[in-house]
Parts: sequence; structure tokens; C-alpha cells
Amino acid sequence: MNLPPEFITYTSTLFGPERWKYFLQSFEQDVPVSIRLNPFKHRNETLFEEATPVPWCKQGYWLKNRPAFTLDPLFHAGVYYVQEAASLFLDTLLREHITTPVSALDLCAAPGGKSTLMRAALPAGSMLVSNEPDRRRANILLENMLKQGHPDVLVTHNFAHEFAKTNLVFDVILTDVPCSGEGLFRRDLQAIQEWSVKNVHFCQERQRKILQDIWPCLRTGGLLIYSTCTFNTHENEENVRFILEELGAEILPVRIKLPWNITGSLLPGFDKPVYRFIPGITQTEGLFMTVLRKTSSGPQFATLPNSLREQTKRARIIHLLSSGLHTPELKGKELIPSAAQALSTEPESGNYPHVELTLQQAQRYLHRESFALAPDTPRGFVVVTYQGYALGFMKNLGERANNLYPKNWAIKKL
Repeated sequence: MNLPPEFITYTSTLFGPERWKYFLQSFEQDVPVSIRLNPFKHRNETLFEEATPVPWCKQGYWLKNRPAFTLDPLFHAGVYYVQEAASLFLDTLLREHITTPVSALDLCAAPGGKSTLMRAALPAGSMLVSNEPDRRRANILLENMLKQGHPDVLVTHNFAHEFAKTNLVFDVILTDVPCSGEGLFRRDLQAIQEWSVKNVHFCQERQRKILQDIWPCLRTGGLLIYSTCTFNTHENEENVRFILEELGAEILPVRIKLPWNITGSLLPGFDKPVYRFIPGITQTEGLFMTVLRKTSSGPQFATLPNSLREQTKRARIIHLLSSGLHTPELKGKELIPSAAQALSTEPESGNYPHVELTLQQAQRYLHRESFALAPDTPRGFVVVTYQGYALGFMKNLGERANNLYPKNWAIKKL
């Protein structure tokens, strides 16, 4: 692995000889494969039987091998999500510090791993706004959040400074900010090619701008979770210190266990509880995460979870991609149901007949092929399922059934 010389000099000094040795060895090892089960859908105890639990996440597991996830209908049904194990630490953090319903915002959410976990870990009655500033990535986020199926998730496409122009206020904000990507070097050659000291400092300044823009949307006493997938202290400890001293906050500890091998701060003299995952030391890719409580003056109360949906709809500057509630769309004279209705954990598709597919049929459906259903299938719109899990809709015409799976979700080849 041809790592940039400046990265080697800085990071080897930061890690120290032993950690640096284990980090280099990780490039010769297989990249771990991990998933998180969706607690709102998963009901098959034999799924991934030989998986090893990720100790810091209630529904997280390491797999022995990497299956062909794209060809697995259960993946598309939202039964589980393929997610890097370090990011699953968010589960421990949320469950420790949040015990009552909250209004939450995941500010930089695509592709959706932390958002799907966040909604699973938050108490019942919470409402989550899952947001992505980049329009193309927002479409990926929307697909993943709809497949997870939880109705109390709104998907938006906005920048932090736009949220600051609304009256929306949150109890919890997750800022998994864009970073230099050092923690992904093992699996992302482009991240290595794009790395430079200049880019590290560019990311640091951009991160601070994002934090300043979104800070007014966090109530006093609310929690900010700061996260990157990088190692350097410029984007991590120095930015945490910026939040503490310039924005006004205090760091909260998280209970961890020694066998997890999570590394703390690497900045001399910085004694605050922060959490760093280093490949070769933990069975993960790289991650930095910490949780802070806002102490500076600001809004005293967050937008109530049960009114967040309506207030978000009324905020004209907010680009709402999904309200979490789904109804058929009128096309011509016919009401056409959406895939989101079938995938929702709410009984939005309960009035439609359900038709079970074989594995081959399910894969053909996800490939967006049309084919005939069983002769006794009722005419009209039906929900097609695999192992009892909804995949979407077809319109049964008798000799064949039209495939209503969204075009941009279709798998490219079988």
C-alpha cells in the first residue's frame, strides 16, 4: 500500500510504534464485513447463524464471509443493513445518554447507516430528520431509509445554514462531517489519492463552518454527536476543542469495555473522553466519535417529536423528500401504490393481497422484470414478498404482472 509520505510521518508519530505496526498489518488482512439487523423487521433467528456479535451494538454482527448482498432479497426488503462495525458504536452512545423520546437530526446522513441505526436506538416516540446536503447522495439516502420502513423518519436535502433559517430545534444532532477519509484507506484507493495536508486543513475549516451553522438548531442542554472517519487530531480533537471553547459545550463520557480495544485521545494534554477506532487494533475501519452537551445559551426547548413532521413540512426552505407517511399516487384515473407503502412497518399495505415469491422470482422482481404470478393470484395491485418480507408492488393482469419496483432501485444484473 503506497501511503502518502506526509501521512506516514504524521500518523506514525501520532499512533506511536506499536499502534502504527498494527495499523500497517491491517492492510494485509481481509476487511471485516459487518451488518446490523433491523429490529423493526427482523424476525428470523436463523439469519446469519454463524455471525459474531459486535459488542458495542445490540443488533450488530460480523460475518465470516461477504455474501452477494445485491442478490439477497432480504437486504432490499430492509431486514438488515450492511454497515461498518466502528460506526455501530453510535448504538452504545445513544442508548446510554438518551432515554426519553427526542427530536433528532442526522445532518450529513448519506448513505444512511448511522440514520438507520439512530432510529433503531432512539426511544419509541422519537422523530428523526435524516438529511443529506448532496442531491445525488440524498437519493441513495432516501432509498435506504424507505427500505428500513420506519414511519417516524423524515428525509430531507438541505445544507446546515438552511436549517438555521427555520424554527426547527432539536434535542440531538449527529454531525458525521465530511472528512479527509484516512480511516477508509484500506478499502478506498481514491481516498488515498485525494489525501494531502492541504485537504486535511480544508476539511477542518469546512467542518467548523458546518458546526457553526447548525449550532443554533440545538437546544441548550441538547446533545451534539461529532464523528469523522479520519485519524488526525486537526479534524478530531482540535475541532472538539473548538466546540468546547468557541461554541460552548461539555463532553460526556461513554461506558466502554477494555476488550473492545477502543483508543482514546492521541493529542498530548487532551484528557477529554473521545473514542477512536484504529484498523488492526479494533476489527473495524477508522472512526472518531464523541458526544457533547450544549452549555451555551440558545433555544430552551426542542421542537416536539409529535409536531416535527408538520413543522418540517411548513418550513418552506426545507426540501422534504419523504415525510415517512406514504399514500398511493393518482396517475390518470388510477391510484398507484408506492414501494414505500409496501416496505413500511406501518400497515400501509395491509389492504392489498400478498404474494410470496421464490428466490429466483424475487431476484427477477428486483431486476425489474415482469412475469406471471400464480394462477389463483387476485387481479390488480399485490404486494410481493420473500420469506414473508415485503419487497414492493406488482399489478397482476392475469397472464403476466407488471413490475412496479422503482427504476432507480433496480439491481443492474443477476
